[in-house]
Amino acid sequence: MFDDRVWLEWLVKVRIIILTFLLGIELAIVRLTPSALPIRLFIQIVLLWYAISIFYVILLSRWNERRIQSLLQVLTDMVMVTLVVYATGGVDSSLNFLYALVIIVGCIMLPRIWAFLAAALAFILYGTVLELTYFEVVPSYQTTHPALRTLQAIILVNLFAFLAVAYLTGLLADKLRQVDVRLKYTSGALQNLQALHENIIEAMSGGLITTGVEGHITLANRAAQNLLELSERDIVGQRIDKLFLDPLPHAAAASAHGEVRLVTGNDFRKTFRVIVSELSMPDRGAIGYIYTLDDLTEIRRLEREVRAQDRLAAVGRLAAAIAHEIRNPLTSIAGSVSMLAGISDLSDEHRQLLQIVIRESERLNGIITDFLAYSRGKQYRFAEVDLVALLEDTLTLLEHRFVAEEAKITIERRFDVAQAWTLGDGDKLKQVFWNFCENAVRAMSSGGVLRVSLQAENKDWHLSFADNGPGMRPELVEKIFEPFQSEFENGTGLGLAIVYQIVQAHEGKVWARSKPGQGSEFILRLHQLAAEDALTASPDEVSHEVHEGAAAASAAGASRGGRAHG
Repeated sequence: MFDDRVWLEWLVKVRIIILTFLLGIELAIVRLTPSALPIRLFIQIVLLWYAISIFYVILLSRWNERRIQSLLQVLTDMVMVTLVVYATGGVDSSLNFLYALVIIVGCIMLPRIWAFLAAALAFILYGTVLELTYFEVVPSYQTTHPALRTLQAIILVNLFAFLAVAYLTGLLADKLRQVDVRLKYTSGALQNLQALHENIIEAMSGGLITTGVEGHITLANRAAQNLLELSERDIVGQRIDKLFLDPLPHAAAASAHGEVRLVTGNDFRKTFRVIVSELSMPDRGAIGYIYTLDDLTEIRRLEREVRAQDRLAAVGRLAAAIAHEIRNPLTSIAGSVSMLAGISDLSDEHRQLLQIVIRESERLNGIITDFLAYSRGKQYRFAEVDLVALLEDTLTLLEHRFVAEEAKITIERRFDVAQAWTLGDGDKLKQVFWNFCENAVRAMSSGGVLRVSLQAENKDWHLSFADNGPGMRPELVEKIFEPFQSEFENGTGLGLAIVYQIVQAHEGKVWARSKPGQGSEFILRLHQLAAEDALTASPDEVSHEVHEGAAAASAAGASRGGRAHG
């Protein structure tokens, strides 16, 4: 129950301290007062005791029998105390209290019966010294010579004192052992409770963060680390208000919850619902705050898409009807202008103006054609397709174009697999790939490298189209998949909006990463064709129609949704 090693180390230290004090006091008495103390003998005894103590220090590090060592040290101390009492005058010695200290040590370090045996041994040794000096069997250093009856009384009084010390110390040692047992039991229960609380906190699906009163983070569970995409080392010690873009709710406010945004290390933006409560103790009051986090990023993205679809569904149908009606008079205008251009007596200036009208009419007709293609319901013919083969077809065609146009652009292929099967419309996916490549080519008008990669991630195919062009501004990246967001000359801004429609129809995800001066990267994720899908998929192609109202509205939240999924 006791740590014997700790007590033995403590005993050696206390013994050396007591010996030092005794040596100093006795030397001072001899120097300041006339005394018959045999100083040489006393010093020899003390030095011997020092040597024995050093021996026990060495023995403690080399021998693991603590109980036997305790017994040896108690017996040795009894003998050494007897020698000190003899050298300091026997019956006249004032150091016989050292017997009581040795008895106390025996009670603590040995079973209770040994306490009474130590008291009996102290009585025998003390009585032996007094009687041997009284009868002059050994040289006596005492200055008084009490009668035999007085000497016997002194011996008996010390006997009762030794027994009393042994009895009382034994009781206290038993109590101490009981307290030690209860303390260890309580400590074990406390550790189990602490481990249970830690397991509960770590097993929570929601994020939990605790802070001090000043706002410095003291704990973040595993869910909070995953939500914030930070390690415990990066979180603990930081101020919690520095992590988020928005102010956190206050525990004292009427509404102790709110929504805050966070920009992760890869520049993705997340939205969290935060609930704060005060962490307090009955006797100390508030000692900190508890914040619980829930990830609302996907929910808010879906809400934005639903609102955008509700607002733009009708607008999309109306816009398609208007575009169709504009196309008819525009065709008539273009035809009439072409006939006017055929008049022979037109001046060069008039002819140039008519050419501008014809060119802009054709451009406007192209925009309307693209918009009608974007708004019109689409037919998708799904089948098992190999993404590697589709990419190779697209990139080979693009390389032939580079040769014909003498473009200073090279293509780097980084395919981790030889085949990548998915369920999709091959022609529509080629259209997606071509749009990504076309944007990269336009961005690298003076030359560069187009890196196309494909790899497996979990149960998805991860495709990347990266260029080293001038990059895009953050506000453009946010809206890149919305209609009419192109910055290229003669661009309609509908290509990537159509891409988003196609990806949505394939239940995939698409987003863009770009910074000014660091190029752009378009990332596409499509589901892998699972074994059960391959078994149940019919070899015949399946048609799938996207309603034009939802199709026209779906791109409104595309960029924000894509970034949230990144």
